[in-house]
Amino acid sequence: MNVWAIKKDTPLKLLLLELVHRYGENTLALNTREQHYQAIDLCTISDPTLSAYIYTFGQSTGRYGIDLRYPISAHNIVGENEDLTLDQIIEIISTHLFS
Repeated sequence: MNVWAIKKDTPLKLLLLELVHRYGENTLALNTREQHYQAIDLCTISDPTLSAYIYTFGQSTGRYGIDLRYPISAHNIVGENEDLTLDQIIEIISTHLFS
């Protein structure tokens, strides 16, 4: 994944760079249907049924929001994790996608 070639908000690119550094280049996939400049939909290549929708719109500068998606949509967590730091987002992603 060439992070700099993706047309996304800079904080999202920084997040992606950190995730690639931690988990490797061929571990994560982006949902290419997500067209919003300030959002990405991320899953692991090995399990696309779990995903994390990460966004910077509506957040303070340098902060993130994240919605957690599960195979059973009734279990999704939407709108409860906002105004988070980069470290907090990485911790949530690590737990959600890699545990």
